[in-house]
Amino acid sequence: MPLHDFQRLIEILVTFCVWEHLPYNMEIFLTVNFKECLRSADLIQSSDPDFRVLDDGSVYTVRAMMLSDEKRSFTIWLSDIKTGIQKEITVLLEHQKKVLKKRHTKETVLRRAKRRWAPIPCSMQENSLGPFPLLLQQVQSDAAQNYTVFYSISGRGVDQEPLNLFYIERDTGNLYCTRPVDREEYDVFDLVAYASTADGYSADFPLPLPIKVEDENDNHPVFTEAVYNFKVPESSRLGTTVGVVCATDRDEPDTMHTRLKYSILEQTPRSPGLFSVHPSTGVITTVSHYLDREVVDKYILIMKVQDMDGQFFGLIGTSTCIITVEDSNDNAPTFRQNAYETSVEENTYNVEILRIPVEDKDLINSSNWRANFTILKGNENGCFKISTDKTTNEGVLYVVKPLNYEENHQVVLELGVSNEDPFARDFASRVPTMNRALVTIHVRDQDEGPECNPPAQYVRIKENSAVGSKINGYKAYDPETRNSNGLRYKKLNDPKGWITIDEISGSIITSKSLDREAMAFRNDLYNITVLAIDQDGRSCTGTLAVNIEDVNDNAPEILQDYVTICKSTMGYTDISAADPDEPAHGAPFYFSLGNTSPEINRIWTLHRVNDTAARLSYQKNAELQEYFIPITVKDRAGQSATKTLRVNLCDCTHSNQCFSAPRSARVELGKWAILAILLGIALLFSVLLTLVCGIVGARKGKHFPEDLAQQNLIISNTEAPGDDRVCSANGFMTQTGNNSSQGFCGTMGSGVRNGGPETIEMLKGQQTLDSCRGAGHHHTLDSCRGGHVEMDNCRYTYSEWHSFTQPRLGEESIRGHTG
Repeated sequence: MPLHDFQRLIEILVTFCVWEHLPYNMEIFLTVNFKECLRSADLIQSSDPDFRVLDDGSVYTVRAMMLSDEKRSFTIWLSDIKTGIQKEITVLLEHQKKVLKKRHTKETVLRRAKRRWAPIPCSMQENSLGPFPLLLQQVQSDAAQNYTVFYSISGRGVDQEPLNLFYIERDTGNLYCTRPVDREEYDVFDLVAYASTADGYSADFPLPLPIKVEDENDNHPVFTEAVYNFKVPESSRLGTTVGVVCATDRDEPDTMHTRLKYSILEQTPRSPGLFSVHPSTGVITTVSHYLDREVVDKYILIMKVQDMDGQFFGLIGTSTCIITVEDSNDNAPTFRQNAYETSVEENTYNVEILRIPVEDKDLINSSNWRANFTILKGNENGCFKISTDKTTNEGVLYVVKPLNYEENHQVVLELGVSNEDPFARDFASRVPTMNRALVTIHVRDQDEGPECNPPAQYVRIKENSAVGSKINGYKAYDPETRNSNGLRYKKLNDPKGWITIDEISGSIITSKSLDREAMAFRNDLYNITVLAIDQDGRSCTGTLAVNIEDVNDNAPEILQDYVTICKSTMGYTDISAADPDEPAHGAPFYFSLGNTSPEINRIWTLHRVNDTAARLSYQKNAELQEYFIPITVKDRAGQSATKTLRVNLCDCTHSNQCFSAPRSARVELGKWAILAILLGIALLFSVLLTLVCGIVGARKGKHFPEDLAQQNLIISNTEAPGDDRVCSANGFMTQTGNNSSQGFCGTMGSGVRNGGPETIEMLKGQQTLDSCRGAGHHHTLDSCRGGHVEMDNCRYTYSEWHSFTQPRLGEESIRGHTG
């Protein structure tokens, strides 16, 4: 309100009507804008301790009270501490004595635009001891100043679970609780209060009436785990986090009841104290760097958590924390001795000769405990190796290559040992990472056989050396005497059988001429396997590698034999040569035309392309034909050879389309032509055989009748077929025109039947259906038979038939040609 209004309030007594009973935390509707009264006010006080004043001008009762007198007053002081200015506001409370009238049924209840229910808000203590029913507050409505109002409530705790926890007096509006409440089960009850007249009309809007349950510290804090298990490396630095413990409290959050504080009650082993816990976060850290797994590998902590920020009256919870110290590589493996001795027989290998134990305090069978052995010195020849026995962690020393007593009687090795894992960072600078020891190996002498050393020996032999040439061969020796006396040699393998070996000296003798080009050798070496044997039968094997020196014994050779040149598309062709000798006796090659005709020299020319090829060109007026061109090729050492090259100069576009030129064309007979010739020859011989047989038969003197040939010959040199039939007189009928006689009109074939040593029998042969055709229909052969034909009339010898017909056939043939 304005300042002048404020001053009037100080001077004039203000009366405010209230109920006789004022409950706890009831608002007195006296809202004053104190900033308008005294802008610099920084202290607001009430003269009556039963009332408290808020900064916004609201006035509330501190406790429930009864107005015993009809009036009660108190003063509100506004003070500016810096300036010393103070202003007063006097508040007068007067008991309401007016008897409220009942609302007439026709009277309308006046509802205010702004609701003025009292009091707001309300709370109750958790686990209250009563007495019950416990008065919580009085609900009032502004409508009660003018009408008789009845109050009711609903919500959880009234008509919802938990039922009948709250009730309200119908006439007074007093709100009661019937029994204790657990805040962890119900932290607030949202009730709704109603004000209505006697006839059931609502006197005011429903009032939300939240009842908050004030928390009591009735729950102990509880750790999330009964037993915590953490691990920490023994090489951990100061302040390393081990783990985090956590506890919960069911009491109201963000209050002293749930403000927890962590601590360590007890550590086992008790000393020294190696761990601490953050009081607020529960983070456990190391407070010492003296964690040593080899001394203590596990710690047990009893953890405590207390609410009320750890004050002595706070509730307590406990838990167990087990901390396992993990192994770190802080102990180096060490040899039990500084020096070891052992012995081994020469020529023995892949055998164990010594076991070397070590000690390591780190965790057994871990990578911090397992040892790695190394040969630091003395194994330059690679004769030894050392490995680790995974079970015992011992070093096992082996000989992997034979030792030679004659070369070295004793070997001294320096060994080192370390772990599989590197040293922990904090210990690497303080502890040596590798322990060392010496091992002396004594080599025992052995009576051994010959020695083939080196395994491969080399000799040189010139190609084409004379048979019987002798060259130094493979040499083995006795390791005891260091010479070759008493050794014998044998040849185990000689791929081509070119040499023999002298059994006593080992020298090799050529038994055949050595040809370097005869086969492809590996690295140009001819390998011979040699066996050396001593007097006791002991042996060794070596390889004699023979290097066959090349000589120029091969001329270069032209690779092509026949080439085709298509004149329309090709002006030349390239030819190449090769020489099986070594490059020193090979290219560059020199090509030239050999001794040839002037015509070849006029048409063809040779030009060099590269070291191994030449280009053969021709003149434009060269004829299309096949040429035979001799070409000479010579290597760098003068070895030469001449080869005649067939060149087919052809009119084509591709060499596959080319045929032989006419000038040099030659007739080639195929397989069918040859077969036809052979069949013709066979036929000729058959005819000759027939003539011979006819001449022999003619000598028998039997002849045919004179008219027999004419009776059986049919002249068929007409232009077109006719119906005339010629039949023999021996019972045969002749059919002409359209006669339909049923005689036997047929052609006579010839069949043979053995009738004696020199006679054949002429029989009726094939008969055609055409010979039996009548007028407009066909007949079978049987239907054409006109009478009995005597078979004897047809019996003649072949020679008689041939001698009679042959002259007449000649005459008919002459007449046929002349006609």
